[in-house]
Amino acid sequence: MQDLSMVFEGAAGQGVQTITRLLLPALKRSGLEVFACTEFMSRIRGGSNSTEIRVASIPRRAYLKRIDLLFALSTRARENLGERIGSGTLVFADPAECPLFPEGTCIAAPVRTLALQAGSPVYSNTVVAGMVFGLLGLPPEPLQESVGRAFSLKGEDIAESNRHAAMLGYDWGGSCPAGERLALPEVQPKEAGELMIMDGISALGVGTVAAGCNFISSYPMSPSTGLLTWLARQAGDFGIVVDQAEDEIAAVNAGLGASYAGARAVVTTSGGGFDLMQEGLSLAGIMELPLVVHLGQRPGPATGMPTRTEQGDLGLVVHAGHGEFPRAVFAPGTHEELATLAGHAFGVAARFQMPAFILTDQFLLDAETTVDADALRRLYPVDGVTETGDAYRRYAFTPDGLSPRGVPGFGSGVVRADSHEHTEEGLITERFELRHRMMEKRLGRLRTLREEALMPTAIGPVGDARTLLVGWGSNRGVIEEALELLGEPAIAGLHFPQVFPLNPAVATLIGDRRVVVLENNATGQFADLLLPETGIRAARRILKATGEPFSVEEVLEALQEEVRP
Repeated sequence: MQDLSMVFEGAAGQGVQTITRLLLPALKRSGLEVFACTEFMSRIRGGSNSTEIRVASIPRRAYLKRIDLLFALSTRARENLGERIGSGTLVFADPAECPLFPEGTCIAAPVRTLALQAGSPVYSNTVVAGMVFGLLGLPPEPLQESVGRAFSLKGEDIAESNRHAAMLGYDWGGSCPAGERLALPEVQPKEAGELMIMDGISALGVGTVAAGCNFISSYPMSPSTGLLTWLARQAGDFGIVVDQAEDEIAAVNAGLGASYAGARAVVTTSGGGFDLMQEGLSLAGIMELPLVVHLGQRPGPATGMPTRTEQGDLGLVVHAGHGEFPRAVFAPGTHEELATLAGHAFGVAARFQMPAFILTDQFLLDAETTVDADALRRLYPVDGVTETGDAYRRYAFTPDGLSPRGVPGFGSGVVRADSHEHTEEGLITERFELRHRMMEKRLGRLRTLREEALMPTAIGPVGDARTLLVGWGSNRGVIEEALELLGEPAIAGLHFPQVFPLNPAVATLIGDRRVVVLENNATGQFADLLLPETGIRAARRILKATGEPFSVEEVLEALQEEVRP
């Protein structure tokens, strides 16, 4: 097998995430590629949450419906994961729960008994991590090291008790006959430190810090809150001003104020909070202020499903704010792109003096995977701030339509700003002809934005393909894997890391080939955007709006329909 799919299920507060925290670094140190994604209910305790960990010999970045090994730690595992349990699934559960699962699939696992033997039921998650390593026949040292690091801040006694619990689980797993049914992917030798474990929030945060961000304002709203808290932890080391605002209106206005003063500012929110920011975004448009806005998507309308995933806010971002003004919208598809496109967004916002948006979703932000450090490219965006003189005009007409940007205190000039239409000096005006020229100046930037827009990433032999599977954002991993499994040269993929505006060369690249668009929303928002931006009409839309990401199996099945006679 190239990969093994393991799922750990439990109630909120039962420690499922601790299992992930212990296993991922240990598996990585064992020479394996790992990818983990989570699904959890919007509640503090109870319900049923699960984490999937894919162990592979090659990088994987997608959700797999298939479960090879399931640890069911609550009574609701069968109810919530039943359709994913197949004949090849090995279920490990409390002896009393085994009758709930199909005959022959469940193995009684003494998790609680071993945890009590280690000293407390709270060690159950560590016991499970040990069982996994024992079942897979991996050496225990990487797990012991991971356990020690995870609990080091709680004191040596706690760390030692957890190491003991891990070894109790390891010994049980190693002696369990079911382990012979698990085929571990071939381990690829890697140099120490070649790979690191990173979640989506950390990747976005790294790119934001590397871009020189020194101000963030936000009102907490999942799944975007992670960027606020991540940057807050780095604030002292990198000189970042962190503002937890009273609401999203205050957050965007604080970001604009910081930008006016010369900061590299970012605000982060989700769909409902973004709605409240739209008047501020329009203000950024007329004041010609750079601002990076991160929007972590989740299903709506309204509160919707606050802990689930969706790509339902593309249309909202492209058309946000009253009036007409330029913008750029980026949609990273990998952890490496999260870091790189963060820097790119800051550069575009500063250069064109406008808002730049980074669209993510819960699936990508919470996913953890092995990342090659060399793939995280740092970009150094230029602020483009001008030292002002006595004759400085903030909104001066220039050949390229970009007025010189000054900030208060840097030079002798007066830096005016206003929400009204204005003259070159920044004074209110209602002169029709001047209004026309100002609108042309601002919107003229779209021409250059389009010409320099990022081209889509080719997946497979695009040049020879008759059908192109098009996606954006977090769907890159599932497109790559489904096309690889399909193995059909007549179908290739295009992933768009920038979704607005689109480069005119996209129309030439696609030509008259059949286009199938894959999106995590109900209507096909990117397919709708593709037509006015490029003149290309999607022949088919593969859509999903359940709150779940696409699985590899779903996409593969949809692609097989394309090749059937």
